[in-house]
Amino acid sequence: MIRSAIDIGTNSVLLLVAEKRSGGIILPLHEEQRLPRLGKGVDAQKMINEASMNRVIEALMEYKEILDSSYPEAAKPVVTATSAVRDALNRDEFILNVKQQTGFDIRLLSGKEEAKWTAAGALSMIEKPTTGRGEYLILDIGGGSTEVAHVRDQYMVDKYSFDMGSVRFTERFLRLDPPTEDEIKACRGLIKTMFRNRFFHNNSYFRAVGVAGTVTSLAAIVMEMDMFVVEEINDVIIGRDEIRDVIQRFSKMRTDEILKEHPNILKGRADIILAGLMILDGFMERFERKELTVSTGGIRHGAILNTK
Repeated sequence: MIRSAIDIGTNSVLLLVAEKRSGGIILPLHEEQRLPRLGKGVDAQKMINEASMNRVIEALMEYKEILDSSYPEAAKPVVTATSAVRDALNRDEFILNVKQQTGFDIRLLSGKEEAKWTAAGALSMIEKPTTGRGEYLILDIGGGSTEVAHVRDQYMVDKYSFDMGSVRFTERFLRLDPPTEDEIKACRGLIKTMFRNRFFHNNSYFRAVGVAGTVTSLAAIVMEMDMFVVEEINDVIIGRDEIRDVIQRFSKMRTDEILKEHPNILKGRADIILAGLMILDGFMERFERKELTVSTGGIRHGAILNTK
């Protein structure tokens, strides 16, 4: 059974075409990524600007062409939108424009729905224990929001969406290039406060799993990849020392220097990667994790799993 899903995020627009099998198994057949940054300026202005809207619609039209030409047997895609659209006062205009120009109906996910679908997608792409109870803390660092979900086996125990993300906090705090120590301190301070203000049950045996661009990009950097290879990223273990090493290095570099060092991995993400990494480090500190498992699963995988 061939299914497709499109995830419209604050920074990225992602396409997944996959075979959905019984038992919650997904076999990816085709994936695409565009980085139109829909959420540019939304944190401050609460509006999606016209240029960002047009870039997203252009990406969606490209995906429509791919689906129509290469996967005509696939059902109509599940198209989801998250933080940037949730926060925008002109979200209805954006959703209507997408419908008129592409024919796609957008499902606007709440923060809790986003966490639930992401968690399901994340677990679909990593190895699970064959015996005993699987207990996970799943982290999804987006451009506009960050979701944490506590999953026991396939049961969602707890979930929460924090209004912090790599685009949002870059625009709010890291305005100089490279950022000053005071900017970094202020950003770290709010990250710590926000994580501390929401209680989550936590035990040392919980397995931390990270998804989305910050985490997968970091995995590629740590693995010294020149090009991003999805199949080699899943189940990679990243240590907290590795996270801190990259933060320390990037905090001293200009965006153009970061991009020059990792041109294929960080294209469209070099200017926001530091904020994302600081959110990741804040998560590791809050939940006292020494390592994190990487998954390339996400909302789009969860969308396919939740589609009949």
